[in-house]
Amino acid sequence: MGRQFGWLWAAFAVSTFGTRLAFDAFALMAILALHAGPTQVSVLTATGLAVGAAVAVPLGPWVEVRRKRPVMVAMDLTRCVALLSVPVAYVLGPLGFGQLLVVSVVVGAADIAFNAASGAYLKALVRPEDLLVANGRFESTTWTATVLGPPVGTAAIGFFGPVTTVVADALSYLLSAAGIGAISGSEPRPGGTGAQKARMRPRDLLEGWRYVLTHPALRPLFFNTVLVSGLIMATTPLLAVLMLGDLGFAPWQYGLAFGLPCVGGIIGSRLARRLVARFGRHRVLLIVGTLRACWSLGLAFIRPGAAGLVLVIVVEFGLITCMGVFNPVFATYRLEQVPTDRVVRALSAWSVTSKVTVAAMTGLWGLMAGVTGPRSAIAIAGLLMLFTPFLLPRRDREPDCEPDSAAIRM
Repeated sequence: MGRQFGWLWAAFAVSTFGTRLAFDAFALMAILALHAGPTQVSVLTATGLAVGAAVAVPLGPWVEVRRKRPVMVAMDLTRCVALLSVPVAYVLGPLGFGQLLVVSVVVGAADIAFNAASGAYLKALVRPEDLLVANGRFESTTWTATVLGPPVGTAAIGFFGPVTTVVADALSYLLSAAGIGAISGSEPRPGGTGAQKARMRPRDLLEGWRYVLTHPALRPLFFNTVLVSGLIMATTPLLAVLMLGDLGFAPWQYGLAFGLPCVGGIIGSRLARRLVARFGRHRVLLIVGTLRACWSLGLAFIRPGAAGLVLVIVVEFGLITCMGVFNPVFATYRLEQVPTDRVVRALSAWSVTSKVTVAAMTGLWGLMAGVTGPRSAIAIAGLLMLFTPFLLPRRDREPDCEPDSAAIRM
């Protein structure tokens, strides 16, 4: 798809590998360096997500009326500087819990702004018929990084200390900024005068939600994906407590149980284009979205020993394979449905809602597990997951027409 997409893909790959390498780095920093307890670690995770999402709300309209490539470079550099402040403070001595919290908020807000800008940039950079291929490559890269990153990262922490992966993550954003900066060609200036860009009206903050929630095809997908993501992420810490605490699995077994199944994401992302070509986009979204909901309940039946480990691997492999197919098809469909002048605000609204939902549900399921136990809380999430297919769109919808679409082509 050309050298420009190649640079974008390379930038995505290096930053994704850096992020997966630093998987749970702040939680590990809080535990190993600051001796934080489970409450503080939960507060760090939930607050970083929720406050970062709130900070990102006004960034959507701001990014919409600016060239996307400079915004992406700026967000990469912002994340790099914020993350590098952690090892500097660790070496010099004053590293505290408050700094980790502030950095997590800054990185979370920058993540949302970058992802929204990159979605709009990808739509302008790639031909419509190549969008699914591009999203499939991004999805495959994500799962490859998820297979390799966490085991290497935890090993690096064991050998070199808790700040190692934070440094690697920061440098990955620096390399990503360099890769995006290396993309040749000029980017068209978005519509709007300088006065319009400087004046942001309150209703502009809600435009992304307004468009998504009034769109007959995107509205059900919005609720479906946000709820599925929230249910999956809310049970992740409970699975760690259940497996590493109650059931006595070793840390390497826990890593294997969630690392090995990520191969399914690579397989699924490679199959996505072929399945759409054979069965059609809407049928793939409906069938795979339904299958995706059928796996999580199995995690409530984990038992000690090899049989329990195999059960987790099988369940996670099935879930992640379905996600590997669903995610690039869904991402392509969403970009096709949103007009170019609203892509950033729609993606920002989607991401903000998802992060706030994950934070709220993580806290809620933690409280639920304290009352009912981790296994019961996981079972409740699995049962709720079975209802999510009813939120999938029942009918296909053609992409909205966009006037002067040739003007945005790179």
